Amino acid sequence: MKKKWLLWVILGLILLSLLESLRTNKLTPKLAIVRIEGTITDSKAYTETIDQFAKNPTVRGLLLVVNSPGGGIVPTDEIYQAIQRFKASKKPVVAYLSSVAASGGLYAACAADYIVAHPLTLTGSIGTIIEYPFVKKLMDKIGVDIVVLKSGQVKDIASPFRELTKEERAILQNIIEQGYNNFVGIVSESRNIPVDSVLKFADGRVFTGQEAYKLGLVDTIGDIKTARDKLIKMAKLREPVSFIEKRKLPWFLRYLDPEGAKFNPLEIKFDYRMVLP
Repeated sequence: MKKKWLLWVILGLILLSLLESLRTNKLTPKLAIVRIEGTITDSKAYTETIDQFAKNPTVRGLLLVVNSPGGGIVPTDEIYQAIQRFKASKKPVVAYLSSVAASGGLYAACAADYIVAHPLTLTGSIGTIIEYPFVKKLMDKIGVDIVVLKSGQVKDIASPFRELTKEERAILQNIIEQGYNNFVGIVSESRNIPVDSVLKFADGRVFTGQEAYKLGLVDTIGDIKTARDKLIKMAKLREPVSFIEKRKLPWFLRYLDPEGAKFNPLEIKFDYRMVLP
């Protein structure tokens, strides 16, 4: 009887210990990490995660780790807007520019309160690009014609099966300029650099982190520890601090998403993206 009573006491103490641990863990202030990696083709996973962290009362700040050459204009801006919403909850955001944080990667990082760049990161590439394959010569060579019935003169603009007309080129260039002007405006406003000064280096060129620092595109040079320490200070926390991040699905499960698996080699791309040969 005594052994059973002692066993129940031990089990009770273990249970109380577990409950206390869970309670403490839920109330302990944390800092969140979101990693933007690879080409930005879709924003859903990023924006949902950032919004969830914004609503979590135990999350006191966000570390944005960028290792991306950029990507689609719309998903890039959606990530930027999600970070702005996070900041609206009065929580600081620090961005760390890792190996590559160019074009759309830099665009998203501009939403942060503070930017740390590795001195040898590749960043910059401020600009907009439209590209699509042109296969007319190949089709002529193999003797294939494409028949197109359209409702308007430019309905099949950027078709890979014919050359652009002068009018169509002007239409696409206008779209490029709108995206470019938006990018320049984001950099100017977020980094407090006059537009005229941004225009002097916003020609698509790539910078190292050290060069970006001299231009005012980043606040300091350092590594990820520099960024972590800065966020802890901005969030007014003391060490040790817990960093949390949403775990990714295993790679083979990601391909079960039909939306993420779509790929069309002939599609037109309108991107904030660094392009290297």
